[in-house]
Amino acid sequence: MRTVTRLYDHHADAVQVVNDLEAAGIPHSDISIVANNRGERYSPDAADAGSGAGTGATAGGILGGGVGLLAGIGLLAIPGVGPVVAAGWLAATLAGAGVGAVAGAATGGIVGSLTNAGVPENEANVYAEGVRRGGSLVTVRGADGDVARAEAIMAARSPADWGERDRAYRASGWARFDPSAPAYTPTQAEVERDRVRTNAL
Repeated sequence: MRTVTRLYDHHADAVQVVNDLEAAGIPHSDISIVANNRGERYSPDAADAGSGAGTGATAGGILGGGVGLLAGIGLLAIPGVGPVVAAGWLAATLAGAGVGAVAGAATGGIVGSLTNAGVPENEANVYAEGVRRGGSLVTVRGADGDVARAEAIMAARSPADWGERDRAYRASGWARFDPSAPAYTPTQAEVERDRVRTNAL
């Protein structure tokens, strides 16, 4: 089994990647999405995320997932990130619950969950920080053939280059993902996305 992870600044790109992966025959059990829920704009029930009462069906409908992986999307809180919408095996690992029951507070860290799945620790820290700053993470695990197809599909939607993102974060004094750091506000996330994009040009 191999694991491939990509970070997207635009949530719509991550959602389309998930749909494209499933359309290409990648089993939804091998796909995961974890997206910052900045501004509670992904679900009208997002305000209930802290109490664990968010509803996956409503979030799934808003995210465009009527079937497959996105139909089971739900809400959880990740230390250092804040509220996220998530689905799939990584979300289940983070929530300490079964797939489709992703609600409430995460019992494990996002960096640890990624590294346990085979993502190098330095990359995992960048991906976790990327979600904290407003991004959406898509992760696929599977056999070499499936992962190779997944990489091509994921590349088509212009994911962030984790190495460039690492350098941009470090230029502002960042060292590694801090689960005790405060979550970004929606305004901070938008400013950060523009700043990083400008620095990458």
